[in-house]
Amino acid sequence: MNQTSVIEKTGGRMKSAGKPSDMDGMAHLTRGYKELRDEVAKVIVGQEEIVKQIFVTILSRGHCLLIGVPGLAKTLLVRTLSDALNLKFSRIQFTPDLMPSDITGTEIIEENVTTGERSFRFVKGPIFGNIILADEINRTPPKTQSALLEAMQEYRVTAAGQTFRLEEPFFVLATQNPIEQEGTYPLPEAQLDRFMYNLWLDYPSFEEEVKIVQSTTGDYTPSVNKVVDGADIVYFQDLIRRVPVSDSVVKYAVELANRTRPQNPGAPDFVKQFVNYGAGPRASQYLVLAAKANAALDNRLSPDIDDVKSTALPVLRHRIITNFNAEAENTSTPEIVSRLLEK
Repeated sequence: MNQTSVIEKTGGRMKSAGKPSDMDGMAHLTRGYKELRDEVAKVIVGQEEIVKQIFVTILSRGHCLLIGVPGLAKTLLVRTLSDALNLKFSRIQFTPDLMPSDITGTEIIEENVTTGERSFRFVKGPIFGNIILADEINRTPPKTQSALLEAMQEYRVTAAGQTFRLEEPFFVLATQNPIEQEGTYPLPEAQLDRFMYNLWLDYPSFEEEVKIVQSTTGDYTPSVNKVVDGADIVYFQDLIRRVPVSDSVVKYAVELANRTRPQNPGAPDFVKQFVNYGAGPRASQYLVLAAKANAALDNRLSPDIDDVKSTALPVLRHRIITNFNAEAENTSTPEIVSRLLEK
């Protein structure tokens, strides 16, 4: 790694004398993550690992899907995170009658008062932001869900015959209620694959719930400070790409993704028995990127195989499509991932 200059941190932003070194950048990253975590903790009780995994997603230029029953503060978590990040925030409340143009934008007719001429003008939708909260994304039909596909993958929007680039950093944090609940639509596999992480939020512990009730039933409202801005995030994302990784770690990540595919001769028997479709190459990429980001947040200069293992479940959970045999045997995707890691 390059070690040529010093980074000064002023008001949560990074300023450098010359080109900042990667070592100084790593120090700034861990410091910024600690401040971000402390700010979120002012509002969110517990969920430290979820906060870390969301930040790993952001550092990897990925998108995150948060799943949990109503009332687990999924939306509040994303809002609090956006409050701590000095970025443009947009919230899209997904409903059954939401249209694709409500997300990407629409053309309107404008009349020139002087000449009387009429012309079309494109009005940008809420997708033109840095942090996009797709709230209850599975409450809307697949036609509208697919309006996010191009933006999530290409970082651009095509509308009214024009292509508009999205400002970076750009990431989608979507919340979802479990699909077995009434009034929901399952996300298409093509859209699920666009999400780097699939995170499941569990109920808080008894002690955590006591703290939640105590903090939310009084008259005190915590103030969240902005500690990281867009320039920092883009720099951190580039820094993660430069983190060195050994060939053995890359091969382990690719082998792990390969073994989820029942068509692969090297796949275990339980994968061939219970899985219809396994993870694609995007899973291998995200396993390595997540391992890099996880190591960087732990102040380590290079990831190891344990970093890949720690990120395997949220990366693979939504990319492994099980069959009727798995349903009959009551075999879940997390169980399949766990057995793969054991082997």
